[in-house]
Amino acid sequence: MPLFVAAARWLGATVLFLIVALCLAITIVPPFLDRIYYQGPESRHFDGAHFFNPDGEITFSAPPGTNRRGFIARWILGQDDRPEWPDAVAVHPSRPEPFAAPRGMRATWVGHATVLVQAAGINILTDPIWSDYASPLPPIGPKRVAQPGIKFDDLPKIDLIVISHNHYDHMDIPTLKRLWERDRPKIVTSLGNDSILKANGIPATALDWGQSVSGAELAGLGREPVIQCEDYRHCPDYRVHVARNHHWGSRWGTDRNRALWSSFVIETRAGNIFFAGDTGAGDLQWADEAARIGPIRLAIIPIGAFRFWPGQMQSDSHIGPHQAVEAFRRLRASTAIPIHWGTFRLSYEKWDTPPRMLDLILQCEGIARTHFAPLRFGQQIMVPAYAPVAPGAKRCDEKAIAALE
Repeated sequence: MPLFVAAARWLGATVLFLIVALCLAITIVPPFLDRIYYQGPESRHFDGAHFFNPDGEITFSAPPGTNRRGFIARWILGQDDRPEWPDAVAVHPSRPEPFAAPRGMRATWVGHATVLVQAAGINILTDPIWSDYASPLPPIGPKRVAQPGIKFDDLPKIDLIVISHNHYDHMDIPTLKRLWERDRPKIVTSLGNDSILKANGIPATALDWGQSVSGAELAGLGREPVIQCEDYRHCPDYRVHVARNHHWGSRWGTDRNRALWSSFVIETRAGNIFFAGDTGAGDLQWADEAARIGPIRLAIIPIGAFRFWPGQMQSDSHIGPHQAVEAFRRLRASTAIPIHWGTFRLSYEKWDTPPRMLDLILQCEGIARTHFAPLRFGQQIMVPAYAPVAPGAKRCDEKAIAALE
């Protein structure tokens, strides 16, 4: 009996300790995981502590007939009846040339939001991720089903990287460390994200919406671009504009919106490049604002992770194909690459729903499919010179669009 009593007391003490530890964790851990990435004056999208979308905040609604807590629990446990995804897809990586000609522009979709753009001798990467998991705790979290369309060792020397925000599928620290150690590229992001990068030994330049920086400034050569130089491959003759989009940021949940999210317009001598980053629609006027910077030869626009229950056609934080086509129209762009699909499973739609839906919506809008390319990982395209998009015949099959899972 004394042994039983001692065991019961030990068990009771252990349970009490665990309860107290859990209570303390609930109280202490969230503030501990919070971070102040940026301090500065209030603005139309910063309240002195957190950033926000001036065109309306993002909400995370649950499917009709459910509550948010139960929806998240089913999502984590894999009991949400999502359509099946393949465990892996075939990828044939390409090997890019070292650089593009003075007026040339070449683009390769690596996967997710990562695109290599080679324009006027400048090698640019958007939101680079070569890791197998988009997660703070791999192997927990979204796993890559499509290997990168360019092997890391086959990348040319990278001159410029733009980072749209601090989510793990867009700010991948292991990849960025490798790129920094290998190439010492210039890195441009939005306010607060530079704090995360610098804490990991990666220097970066952070700007607010509406601000810009030239390649010459990034290289420490003064405010004006270098117009005359003997070898254009070594001319930092470009300008990066940090522009508005509609999203949110966090690394741990409790640090929500401590750093800003953004899109970019990159001016080069070969033409302008627009990178939407990760974005919902909001008022979509961010596309109009980007268009005012100048003609966009190449627009990099997300089309996936828009569905979180059957039949949903859009979410606050991600645009689907319909809104991507509308953004393309508002941008008055000439060529687009659809991204943010088929690499990491982040949402409810089937693996190939975004590109199939994109095809149907382009037909609805009378836009030739050739204006949106590529759709294969590792596919490399020579971006045509800028030319306004000529509208074509509209053929819309709303039932086929609605039937896509």
